[in-house]
Amino acid sequence: MVHKARHHYVEVQGRQVFYRAAGPRDKPCVLLLHGFPSSSHTFRDVLSPLAEVSRVIAPDLPGFGFSDAPAIDEYTFTKLADIIEAFLDQLGVDKFFVYLHDFGAPVGYHLATRHPDRILGLIIQSGNAHEDGLGSQWDDAKAFWADPSEANRAKLPEWLNFEGTRDQYLGGLPERLHTLQRPESWHLDWERMSRPGNIEAQFHLFCDYANHVARFDELADYHARYQPPALLLWGRHDPFFDLAEILAYSRALDRLEMHIYDGGHLLLETHAPECAAAIGTFITSVLTE
Repeated sequence: MVHKARHHYVEVQGRQVFYRAAGPRDKPCVLLLHGFPSSSHTFRDVLSPLAEVSRVIAPDLPGFGFSDAPAIDEYTFTKLADIIEAFLDQLGVDKFFVYLHDFGAPVGYHLATRHPDRILGLIIQSGNAHEDGLGSQWDDAKAFWADPSEANRAKLPEWLNFEGTRDQYLGGLPERLHTLQRPESWHLDWERMSRPGNIEAQFHLFCDYANHVARFDELADYHARYQPPALLLWGRHDPFFDLAEILAYSRALDRLEMHIYDGGHLLLETHAPECAAAIGTFITSVLTE
C-alpha cells in the first residue's frame, strides 16, 4: 500500500504552520525537522517510503517554506522549539523519532532535552552537537558571535541571497554530482526566504546559533545520561559540517549506526531512496529491540 503525503495547515499560537504528513496515526511518529534554507519540501521523496513503518510529520519551521513568519525577536531556536512542541501537542504526538538537520538540530535538541522520555531515537543528518564538526569554515562566524562588530560582520560570507541559497545545494559537490540536483529546490527556498523582512530575521537566527553551540556541554550530558538510539546520515562533500562530527557522535553514543554517502549538505536531494531505506530499517530495529 502506498501512503501518499497529505498537506495541511494548522494554527499554532496564532500562526499558520504548514506541514506534510503521511502514514497511519497509530504508528510510531517520525518528526522531520529541516534546516536552512529549506523547508519540509526537502523531505518530499522520503515521506511515502517512511510511512510504511511510521507516522511521518514534516513541518515548515516558522519563517520557512509556507509557515507564517514570527516577529524578528522570536527567531530563536528556543522560540521555534516552543512552537513545534505546541504543534506536536495539537496533533496528539507523544513519543517520536526526531530527524535533526542543520538548523533543525537546535530545535530538535531543545525538544529532546526538555522531554527525554518522548524521544524514541535520533536521526542525525548534518546536525552538529560537538565542536569537532565546526571546522575552520566557522572561524569568521565564531569571531562575530564573540564580538558582533561591523568589522567582524563584514568578514562573514554573503549567503543570504540567491547565490548563497543555491550554494547550500551545490557547495562542495564535485561537478559530476551537480546534474543530480533539481534547481526548483533552491528557487523555492529563495522565493520563500526573501519575503519582506525575512532576510534580517534569518540573520537573527544565524546569530542565535551561537546559543546552540554554547549548549554543547548540555547536549553531551543528554547523550551520556539517556543514550538515545541514533542513526547518522552524512554527505561526505558537505562543506559546512565536518566529517569529524561523525566521530564525535561515535564516541558519545553506544547505539549508533552510521552511513556516509557521496553527497552534500542537502543529502536527500541526491540520496533519498538510500536514506529512506536506512531510516526505515533503523526505526523497525529500535521498535523491535
